[in-house]
Amino acid sequence: MDSIIKISPSILSANFSKLGDEILSLEKAGADYIHIDVMDGHFVPNITIGPEVIKRLRPVTKKTFDVHLMIAPVNNFIKDFAESGADIITFHPEATDNVDETIKLIRKYNKKVGISLKPKSKISLIENYLDKIDLVLIMSVEPGFGGQKFMPEILPKLKEIKKIINERKLNVEIEVDGGINFQNSKSVKESGANVIVSGSTIFKENSGDLKKNIELLRSN
Repeated sequence: MDSIIKISPSILSANFSKLGDEILSLEKAGADYIHIDVMDGHFVPNITIGPEVIKRLRPVTKKTFDVHLMIAPVNNFIKDFAESGADIITFHPEATDNVDETIKLIRKYNKKVGISLKPKSKISLIENYLDKIDLVLIMSVEPGFGGQKFMPEILPKLKEIKKIINERKLNVEIEVDGGINFQNSKSVKESGANVIVSGSTIFKENSGDLKKNIELLRSN
């Protein structure tokens, strides 16, 4: 299990009028991944960006594009996002009729596979697939909008996932997304996360000092 803390800034909080520049700035500031939230207005009550935007952003950086698909039915869109330049494709078990099939589809395009759990989704939904994936994304807010408040009730779930992964000696990253700031990042990391997604904190704290905010999230 990778214990190095990685920071995956969410571009949902970036300035969309200059996304390419924002991603370049995140790269220079030390971001490990670039977190891209894709929402369809159906699986979650909001609409964000599609594969065409990711395709345009792909030449800007070689950083890992950590793409979180909050869309259903997800299988219809995996090809488009894989070919647009996603490196990790994360989906929700509730967004597919067959989790195994979705994993195989992502693998077909030689992409890393992530599975995400909403705050109320049970670990049992993904437990049988942990040996087939690269990343578990635990949502610490209800998916759909940025800027929500962190839900500490997800911490026991995080610890349980970490315990299962360690017991099975799996090389699966544990990512947490939703309302993470300098105050709660420590408890998230102590509970087992090694990839921290943050939007508002990275882009808005300390007068938007991206490097400082990334380092604080990593080291706090």
